[in-house]
Amino acid sequence: MKNKNVIKWKILVFIILAIILTSLIFFLFNGNQNELKTIQSKGELERIYKGENNSAQEIAINILGMPFSLLINSAKYALSGAGSVTTDEAIPMNPSTSGTIADATSGVQSNTSKDYSTTNIQVENVDEADIIKTDGDYIYSISENNVVITNVENPEDIKISAKFQLRNNSIPEDLILYQNKLVIISTETNESNYYYNNNNTLVSIYDITNKEVPRIIKHYTLYEPYYTSRCIDNKLYVIASGRLRKENNNIVTHYTEDYETKEIGFNNMYYLDEVKTNKQTIISMLDLNEPNQNVKLNSYFIDISNAYVSENNIYLLEQNYENNSVPPISSLFGLWGAIGPFKYSDENEWDYGTYTKVFKLNILENGTVRYGGKAEVKGRTIDQYSMDEYEGNLRMALYDNEGSRIVIFDKDLKEIGQTPKLAKGENMYSSRFMGNKAYLVTYKTMDPLYAIDLSDATKPKVLGELKIPGYSTYLHPYDENHLIGIGMETQETVNRDYSGRVISTTARIVGMKMALFDVSDVGNPIQMSSVVIGDSRTTSAILTNPKALLFSKEKELIAIPVNNYAEDFSINNTSDTYSTIINSYKNYNKSYIAEGYAVYKINLKEGFKLKGMITHENDINNSYYNYRSTKLLRGLYIDENLYTVSENQVKVNNLDTLKLLDEIKLK
Repeated sequence: MKNKNVIKWKILVFIILAIILTSLIFFLFNGNQNELKTIQSKGELERIYKGENNSAQEIAINILGMPFSLLINSAKYALSGAGSVTTDEAIPMNPSTSGTIADATSGVQSNTSKDYSTTNIQVENVDEADIIKTDGDYIYSISENNVVITNVENPEDIKISAKFQLRNNSIPEDLILYQNKLVIISTETNESNYYYNNNNTLVSIYDITNKEVPRIIKHYTLYEPYYTSRCIDNKLYVIASGRLRKENNNIVTHYTEDYETKEIGFNNMYYLDEVKTNKQTIISMLDLNEPNQNVKLNSYFIDISNAYVSENNIYLLEQNYENNSVPPISSLFGLWGAIGPFKYSDENEWDYGTYTKVFKLNILENGTVRYGGKAEVKGRTIDQYSMDEYEGNLRMALYDNEGSRIVIFDKDLKEIGQTPKLAKGENMYSSRFMGNKAYLVTYKTMDPLYAIDLSDATKPKVLGELKIPGYSTYLHPYDENHLIGIGMETQETVNRDYSGRVISTTARIVGMKMALFDVSDVGNPIQMSSVVIGDSRTTSAILTNPKALLFSKEKELIAIPVNNYAEDFSINNTSDTYSTIINSYKNYNKSYIAEGYAVYKINLKEGFKLKGMITHENDINNSYYNYRSTKLLRGLYIDENLYTVSENQVKVNNLDTLKLLDEIKLK
């Protein structure tokens, strides 16, 4: 019996020594995994292409066997907490206060003295591309495969100055206007590769000093699909992202610039050992004041699912489902583990769900970008509005099955504060940061609007909550004390059993909705006014793309494109909203118009007041499913006139009366 006990203790000592050895191997090989590295050889690039990874964890598995990899996972989980980060010589940057209070608009530079609207953007001084731009005298728009420049200097006599296609019949996606240069970002089909993504990103810069004869002065092609772009001062950033591809049995590492093929270069291709992916994100930068200079490129082996850009930094997000659950160490020791030194009691190690990796890239003074570190946090974001940089801190709105919350990171991406999780079991539909406050909308059958105080970044606090029917998919500042929500109106139904007990609640969409909230008392947000548009079939581009919004507090104007609406489509808020909605829209045989541009007057006293609907050429059909779309894309104002632009035509209406002044067909 004594010999058996000695053998057991020897086995235990051996296991402990194995754990120590495994840990040493893990830290020796894994200590620099968070450091950004450059590709050193074609063989290394080939391993990434194949999805292989020589991480320390895998080395340990090969040396010591699978059981000890579980121990490594346990140690790794215990030592790595959410928000941990290592930086690669992060560059100190001036604090950014990009969390604007008023609506941000793109700063198109123009010599005109006219008052005109610009793209609805998220961050002040960070212009975003859109399908329509204006400088006050001309409108630049996309009409199918064409780019059109329309002269609107005289609103009663508008005319086309130029209409042209891009090379290789590439499809224009976005426009950026900078001084006398028009940037066109388009998708180009790569016919030599169909297996993975076969789209390339073509960037074309035109000199539009002569609006009737635009002159191309620069173009380059990135061999990945277009993701997003920004223009900060004179620096143009275009981001393309997709899977590494092969052509003629070689991994594509080149790009073309002005008809010349160039290599990105291994020294500009970066990866992290711990980030296992064969997808790359290419960031290009071009100085629009010096377009003849070479474009600068970096490639990062990151599979991005969201991106946020401030004046000083680019944040790339990779969101994945991860199962970080590991069997407790006690399970490896049987009964001894249940009562001995390896007794397991932490239930949180059984952890799984969606995790978001945040990669920070500093924008240097010369416009180039440099890796600034990474963090990982549990939960996922909705869109770019889920993030905000304020006084050097990154603030994120995240949600998962456990609820929604705000998490705050400092400039080194170290987590410094977070709110408790809110509304467990509900999805987050929208978020908005306004200075030192944030607002979240979650939804299951009712719409809680949460007001959150972020004045102390280390101790963010939930101050107020408003529960109303429906939900908002986009929140827009009216001013520092009022907020506009755009989303859907719903009707809640309480289901009871035969004895009258509540067994469930359900909700159904009954129309689109715009609401105006008073958040001056953040502890008690109030819905001041609302309007319901259409019925359950009604939708709008604004629900997924904030650039479709036209808003001006000074002009008391808010306007959005609307699809699938009845002719009597607008209902002002009443004490009996539900019955009004149901009575007005229960008849599905009413005449439906496919698209229109809904123009409202908005102020704090009257709320929303419909001024009218502008439509372009269209076939009106009683059938909900059978209509021809005009693709009415955007609206903008220049002085006291409203311009609506579709792929078919441009219309000019008086902003006050909506009287038609002129129109022109684009095709």
